[in-house]
Amino acid sequence: MRVKESLKRNKWQCLVLLLVLLVQCFYISQKDGYHMDELLTFELANAEYNPWIVPTQPVGRLAKFMQQEIYEDSLGETLGNLWDTAMDVLQNGRDSKLLSYRADVYDEPVWISREQFHEYITVGERDGFNYLSVYFNGREDDHPPVYYMLVHTMSSIFRDRISPWMGCIFNLAAVLGCCVLMFAMGRLLADCHYMKARTGECWGLYSGLLYGCSAGAIASTLFIRMYGLLAFWCMLTLYLHLRKWLGPQARTGKDFTKGNKGLILVTAMGFWTQYFFLFYCILLALVTVVALVRNGRKREAFRYIRSMVTAAVIGVAVYPFSIMNILTNGRAVEAVANLGGSMREYGERLIAFGRILLRSTFGKHIIGTMIVVALAAIGVFVTVWDKRRTSGEQMAESGCKADRKERRQLWWLLFLPPSVYYLLAAKMSPYMVDRYIMPVFPFAAMAAAGLLLYLWSRRGPAGTGAVLCALLAVSCVSVVTYPGDGDYLYSGYDSPVSGQLGIGEKYYADLPCICVYEGYGFYDNLLEFQVYERTLLVKPSELAGRQDIAELSEVIVLRKQNVSSEAWQEVLETLSGYGLKPQDWLVRDSVYRDEVARFVSVVSKEPQTGQQEK
Repeated sequence: MRVKESLKRNKWQCLVLLLVLLVQCFYISQKDGYHMDELLTFELANAEYNPWIVPTQPVGRLAKFMQQEIYEDSLGETLGNLWDTAMDVLQNGRDSKLLSYRADVYDEPVWISREQFHEYITVGERDGFNYLSVYFNGREDDHPPVYYMLVHTMSSIFRDRISPWMGCIFNLAAVLGCCVLMFAMGRLLADCHYMKARTGECWGLYSGLLYGCSAGAIASTLFIRMYGLLAFWCMLTLYLHLRKWLGPQARTGKDFTKGNKGLILVTAMGFWTQYFFLFYCILLALVTVVALVRNGRKREAFRYIRSMVTAAVIGVAVYPFSIMNILTNGRAVEAVANLGGSMREYGERLIAFGRILLRSTFGKHIIGTMIVVALAAIGVFVTVWDKRRTSGEQMAESGCKADRKERRQLWWLLFLPPSVYYLLAAKMSPYMVDRYIMPVFPFAAMAAAGLLLYLWSRRGPAGTGAVLCALLAVSCVSVVTYPGDGDYLYSGYDSPVSGQLGIGEKYYADLPCICVYEGYGFYDNLLEFQVYERTLLVKPSELAGRQDIAELSEVIVLRKQNVSSEAWQEVLETLSGYGLKPQDWLVRDSVYRDEVARFVSVVSKEPQTGQQEK
């Protein structure tokens, strides 16, 4: 009976969740390729103690040590080797075998087999559920390991394969979780008389609808990185703060003086997921402490500060590499440099991120934004014109018993931390792309839905109905227009007619491949490198003087889009010197803007001695 009553009470919430689930699953099923960082996710999650692919060092130092010195046929022998290695490190430090071990490093790039690439990004029979490897791989990355561990878990269940679902499933759960938290926050504020019951219900419902079907939520689901999960931790942290801030007014009756274990755990999980969580968490903590002190709740403020310090200590103790990642890695140095950049550049960044935020919240077509702006403008005009606006006292009589000071403090808690997070992210982010402000997307949806309801809910069911119709229209715009840009879909990548991966799988899997690149763009193509018989990763300057290339009679050559025309001309001349000429241009305008061609040897063979005599 309780389940039936719960379903009856939450029927509209369940309908919104079902709609969001269908939209997100549809786009996951349309995903053909991967962003470079997404394939790095699979590598950092699944490559045993080998976080980076290095053309001159296919097997990393720690990976070689584990293979040659630790792994044995039985678990007992492997554990014994691990124990002996630990004791050796404790006794001898830098002189221990582990710390003095050397990898095989070659003078020039070497061929890497399809099997090696497959092992980099998938889990095989032996290396399943190896979370210690994921932990140590994260030491060399700019991000903590929780998301990689989740992907590794899914890869360990479904072995020897890679699929969008193996990473998107966690992002989908995070998006749905954000929607559920929006529903809960709307009801919580209504129960505590910060808004009318109907308005609170609609606020949570409409916010979940707007966010769950937005372009931003679709991108958060499709992008197999930790940013969708980061948004969920931010939302859950806010919800826990609201429950304790409201204290005795909430159904639980708990405040910050007790029961903070869940808050500590969620704070630590956010920190272990993405370091940008610190922006939001620290800002929310500052606002919370100030609000508690100003309301005379100093004992709660002390207990709260103690809980946050405990979370920080646990976070660093469990993952001490975070200190080095935050303070000394390349991304941290770049972020600090951006923070000290000119204000003129900051203005350009704010505008760029503002456009991203609008498109991600209201759809990639301007019509979605226009619908919201028009409805808000009409609402403002009608509200100003209407002489019968409800005063604060009348609002209290109609169900909103919180005074103006309490409501103002609540809005500070709700929207100041994500607003400042946005300002900091716009200033410090290394690239002007959507992923760095993905945690702001659910807050933007809540703000938009809240503003429209504030302007229209006083007109009863007709007003809330108008808001619902507008947000449904915006959601349709977001869903329908998302493929227009196709962020993170890479549609056509596996097409056997025009796709890089599809063509390689169908026609040229028995050939070697030469990938000519600059930077680290070859990470885009790891799936293709699983297909070709072997692959050589080279920069244009590294092609000359190689006997192994001169011996090839046929090879696939992949030109990465950042290889300049001058460098590519040099590559063509070098390959021509080996007797290799382009026979077929297989792909000219790929989803990665690469070019793929089949090169064939045109060097004439010397006739045999007997044939010469004849």
